[in-house]
Amino acid sequence: MWFNSFSFWLFLAVVLLVYHRLGHRLQNRFLLLASYFFYGCWDWRFLFLILFTTAFDFFAARRIEASADATVRKYWVTASLVVELGVLGVFKYFGFFLTEFNRVLSVLGLEHWEPGFRLILPVGISFYTFQALSYTIDVYRGRTTPCRHFLDFALYISFFPQLVAGPIERSHHLLPQVENPRPRVSEALFREGLYLVITGLFLKVVIADNMAWLANFVFDAKPGELNGAEVLLGIYAFAFQIYGDFAGYSAIAIGVSKWMGFDLMENFRRPYFAANPREFWQRWHISLSTWLRDYLYIPLGGNREGEWKTRRNLILTMVLGGLWHGAAWTFVIWGAIHGVWLAIHRPWFARSPGGNGRGARLLGIVVTFHLVCLGWVFFRAESFGAAIALLSSLAAPWQFSDFLTTGICLMVFFLGPWLAFEFWMERQNDSARLLGLPWPIRVFAYLYALLMLLFFAAPKPVEFIYFQF
Repeated sequence: MWFNSFSFWLFLAVVLLVYHRLGHRLQNRFLLLASYFFYGCWDWRFLFLILFTTAFDFFAARRIEASADATVRKYWVTASLVVELGVLGVFKYFGFFLTEFNRVLSVLGLEHWEPGFRLILPVGISFYTFQALSYTIDVYRGRTTPCRHFLDFALYISFFPQLVAGPIERSHHLLPQVENPRPRVSEALFREGLYLVITGLFLKVVIADNMAWLANFVFDAKPGELNGAEVLLGIYAFAFQIYGDFAGYSAIAIGVSKWMGFDLMENFRRPYFAANPREFWQRWHISLSTWLRDYLYIPLGGNREGEWKTRRNLILTMVLGGLWHGAAWTFVIWGAIHGVWLAIHRPWFARSPGGNGRGARLLGIVVTFHLVCLGWVFFRAESFGAAIALLSSLAAPWQFSDFLTTGICLMVFFLGPWLAFEFWMERQNDSARLLGLPWPIRVFAYLYALLMLLFFAAPKPVEFIYFQF
């Protein structure tokens, strides 16, 4: 049930109609049922897995709180880590490790081992696993009070707007909103949600899906079929496809949640205006980058143990962050690129944290965007060899072609107005600045977005990229 499908909006209309007629406790129970129905629409078997991990973490957190014995507390938080990461590892990484194991067997001249079953990757497992892990770890650290009601905790884990692709919420932020009565949805809150929903649909349906065919054409081409300019166009197209796809999902999730009185964390903040790698990760997938910082980078030692160990921690954190995205070496390399880039940038940032003026910032934005695009090549490519072949094609003679001309025109048409709007928001330093403008300007902006959604949506809906993670 995709956010860009008619069935989802019909489902949401029914949910909102019933939800706002109920009291707080019944609202939570109804939302939990709706969330499980939403998740079960992908595959009803996934429900058993999310119910199991939810129940285990709820019980583990209660045991952590109940004991004053440090050994017992450590046992239960370790058990939570083993169960959550074990489930994630089996369903997400079993195939990857089996492939590598069989590769070793081939080198040794031994027969491959083929299991008699095939595991299906449950949608959203990476997201709700990290959300559950942060809860038990925070209870262990004394930063969060365990939830008293199982149904409330189950809703915290499975809240349908952010269940399958985030934002990855923290218990201290979302759980109190579940446990306590939420504010009535005022006109201002409804308009804010509407703005986010329209923005998200525009990013997904108009930007991402129209860039998808350009990116697919280039990344699916055989080596030598395209010239360097065409390859660069395809890389740019994927950069905006994945941004529109993921930021669009997050905006819709946050907007829909506001219609129910929930306030989810901001997940994207105009990342392609970042002037360095550190700033990029403060703007891109914020819920994941802060999770990796708090539960991986800092426990590894952060920046407390000298420059070389700090760089090691940065690289290791980003490599594991890449592996979180997918069970393939291309994702590991993508993470390593960002880790090395952050490690190299760190001493420079310490010497010049504020930059050197407008020209230096503009240069930083251009360089940062292209280094991000380098990472996207490995993120999107089917294999390491395919990524290298595509990058090698950039050296092919650059010349105009029908595909290049069409692609440039499409990018100017679809991306031009949006980038101008993003630049204006960047100058205002306010993602919701449009809501404060005079009504004629707001009406014009909404009409433009609606007309683009109606007449220039991609002819065939495209699944959200991050659903595979």
